[in-house]
Amino acid sequence: MLKASISTLYLHQRSLVFLIIFSELLLSANSTTHPADVQVLKDLKNGVDPRSIAPGSCLSSWDFSIDPCDNIFTDRFTCALRCDRLVLGLLRVTEITLDPIGYSAKLTSLSWNLPFLNTLDISDNSFSGLLPDSFSNLTRLRRLGLSGNSLTGEIPAILGSLPHLEELYLDNNRLHGPIPSSFNNLTRLKRLEIQRNYISGEIPNLGSLKNLYFLDASDNNISGGVPSALPLSLVELSMRNNKLRGNIPDNIDKIKFLQVLDLSHNMLYGAISSVLFKHPSLEQLTLSYNNFSLLQVPGDKGLNSSLIALDLSYNKLRGLLPAFMASMPKLAALSLEHNEFTGMIPAQYAVKAAVPGNDNTSSFERLLLGGNYLFGPIPGPLMGLKPGSADVSLVDNCLFRCPDAFFFCRGRDQKSLVDCKSFGPTIP
Repeated sequence: MLKASISTLYLHQRSLVFLIIFSELLLSANSTTHPADVQVLKDLKNGVDPRSIAPGSCLSSWDFSIDPCDNIFTDRFTCALRCDRLVLGLLRVTEITLDPIGYSAKLTSLSWNLPFLNTLDISDNSFSGLLPDSFSNLTRLRRLGLSGNSLTGEIPAILGSLPHLEELYLDNNRLHGPIPSSFNNLTRLKRLEIQRNYISGEIPNLGSLKNLYFLDASDNNISGGVPSALPLSLVELSMRNNKLRGNIPDNIDKIKFLQVLDLSHNMLYGAISSVLFKHPSLEQLTLSYNNFSLLQVPGDKGLNSSLIALDLSYNKLRGLLPAFMASMPKLAALSLEHNEFTGMIPAQYAVKAAVPGNDNTSSFERLLLGGNYLFGPIPGPLMGLKPGSADVSLVDNCLFRCPDAFFFCRGRDQKSLVDCKSFGPTIP
């Protein structure tokens, strides 16, 4: 009798195990999302501080009692997810884009084992801690958006091992340390944003990045000189507010498609090379708040310049105002404020500000000359300007008369005669 009971119990146990296995197989058959991807999604939601998951947010709708990829855009997986059918009929997660509502978590707590993920964007939230080495599992990643979080530590070198990466956004965090030299391996990279961090050291050699068109490394602690080995594909380069020293390399003209260059708020010095004024595509040049003392005049006198906006304010430029800048056909905004220019205001400047432009030549919509040592009378064409016709400022100079009746004289008085005479013998 006892033997029969044991046998019956054994049969019941086997039936229970079979039922469990059958149920799992049935669930797997009905599921269209790869189970490994489902686990990562579960880990992601479970790793986020539940207090930061607001009602109505994307993560609040994730309900794993149903299949994720099979229920995208329903009331239980409303957003933040994209899937594609790639392998053996199963759907794989190819995009995670979280809504910016302040999710809080440590990225290092996740495996990130999503081999088919193309896009990961968790920008403008409250993710913190280090960047995880497990990002190396994202071998098909094309876009990584981590902007506007509270990430700390150094940028891991493993990011340079993501062969398909095209866009990398690390800006507005608390990252420090150098830019990894492994970034030179990201040959498909098109856009790199690392601004507003605490990144230090010199810019590494990025010459292999043949597709990089946008680089913003502003508002960091980057030192050294302006790199001479920059990608020739660059269209926009900003390294504003760093600790760069030295000159701008003459081979900047080799970057044929460069349209925007901002190196303001650094410690650059010496001469501003003439190649910048005859660059074939450069439209916006900002070199304010540096220590430049000389301007090189281009051989073509600026006639072939593509510049539209030029800001050389807050430097140590001396001598007469460069007349060739009035000959730049497209130049519409010129700021030479707070330098050490002297002499009279060239008549060409006044004409370009007062006479409307045409199809071939732009007029000055902005002409800022305040804070220099300019003397003499105000050129006649400027006196006819009406408020709102152009943004012109001549304040804080040594002009013979600059009364408040002229809008471009308002805001600050002319320098005292003592200050003007102490500057140099050229001022009467």
